[in-house]
Amino acid sequence: MNISLLLQLVSVLLVANTVLSKRSQPLNPTELAVADAVKDIFVLAGQSNMAGRGGVEGGKWDGKVPPECRSDPCILRLSAELKWEEAHEPLHADIDKGKKCGVGPGMAFANEIRANGSVGLVGLVPCAVGGTRIGEWAKGTKLYTEMVIRASESMREGGTIRAMLWYQGESDTVIKEDAEEYQGKMEKLIMDLRSDLGLPSLLVIQVALASGEGKYIETVRKAQLQLDLPNVKCVDAKGLALEADKLHLTTNSQVILGLKLAQAFVASQLSPSPQ
Repeated sequence: MNISLLLQLVSVLLVANTVLSKRSQPLNPTELAVADAVKDIFVLAGQSNMAGRGGVEGGKWDGKVPPECRSDPCILRLSAELKWEEAHEPLHADIDKGKKCGVGPGMAFANEIRANGSVGLVGLVPCAVGGTRIGEWAKGTKLYTEMVIRASESMREGGTIRAMLWYQGESDTVIKEDAEEYQGKMEKLIMDLRSDLGLPSLLVIQVALASGEGKYIETVRKAQLQLDLPNVKCVDAKGLALEADKLHLTTNSQVILGLKLAQAFVASQLSPSPQ
């Protein structure tokens, strides 16, 4: 066996063992009741604008939570320890480690689909990690493996993954080759994820970039907007207000994006794509 392939396999096995070992502690009665409830589950993945940087400035979050992002006992999140708990901002605080997280689109999305009556008990599975390129999410990588494990665990005690919400690509705007290869890599990621989760028609709602780290933003945006796979929707973030760093969405923009994602999800349920 190729040595680099062997090392990659060992790394993946170590990630799986670390993540699954977090399930070793028994759940208390309250946690058991929550875990046993049937949930409408949504995987949140990508990089920093999905993890949430709304309200973050100078490495500090201002702690302001808009009413659209309020906590609700019927909106849960899967923690880094693979336990269901009441969701609250910042959703990715224990996932996007080493970075200061703020408001993202997840809570506004969840509250809106709850208010719309499209779902019952919502389970959010945060997986986003800031500063990551699409290649770092390819099958066999640490991020992909952790996402699949977390998504699989989320269904174990009852529930169905209704969609993956994906906001990523800012880091792929720096190098021309990365930007040009984005569409093919994203399509493969979707197909691999559907296969590994056993969900061949899993709905994927991706966000077309509002900003980027380099000059190839439009190349990546074009790839996102023209991606053509069944049951893949796209929400355009272009024009949403950015923080002072000109890269991350403001808190208000995150709320707007969450509502847009919710609208896309509701619309997909009214007229689902061919299976």
